[in-house]
Amino acid sequence: MESTKQDILKAFYPTFIGVLIGLVLGAVLWIVVRAPSGEKVTILPPPTAAPFIVEVSGAVPRPGVYDLAEGSRVNDAVEAAGGFLAEADKSTLNLAAPVTDGQKLEIPFLAGMEPPAAIVENPIIPTLTADLIDINTATLQELDSLPGIGPTLAQAIIDYRDENGPFYDIEDLIFVDGIGESTLDGIRDLITVGDYVE
Repeated sequence: MESTKQDILKAFYPTFIGVLIGLVLGAVLWIVVRAPSGEKVTILPPPTAAPFIVEVSGAVPRPGVYDLAEGSRVNDAVEAAGGFLAEADKSTLNLAAPVTDGQKLEIPFLAGMEPPAAIVENPIIPTLTADLIDINTATLQELDSLPGIGPTLAQAIIDYRDENGPFYDIEDLIFVDGIGESTLDGIRDLITVGDYVE
């Protein structure tokens, strides 16, 4: 009797294993072949925000227009322009304040540390030395432009210069025929002898 039960179990064991393997394979096959339900989900990247355009000027090494990310602060704009100059007045700035698109940041200078303004020369008023006419190198037209000197006296100055060498002093013009004290007085502040001044 005992051996009969064991014989039955031995005979049933392969069948049991076979059924179990069949169930597992069937489940796997069912999972693989079944059609997915619902629509396909697509994950899109978040939209990239357009950069802010900010102008930075004043007490920075590289003033100019810079692209800054959304959420940037005044400190970020200053860093983009190279940081602060030593002459910058930081006390009036809120470095944590947000910047806005199209904003202009003027970084102030300390009192008395402002750079000198560009000097615009008035072309009508001659400077002390830059516009003086060198009588040793001047052309006929340049000499003719002097008050009281026409083309005849201008040519006389050039002829004297060619024959006697350079003028060493503006007073030497008195030796040119046709130039007197009054004529020399009228042009004295407008002429020079350049490198020949003693």
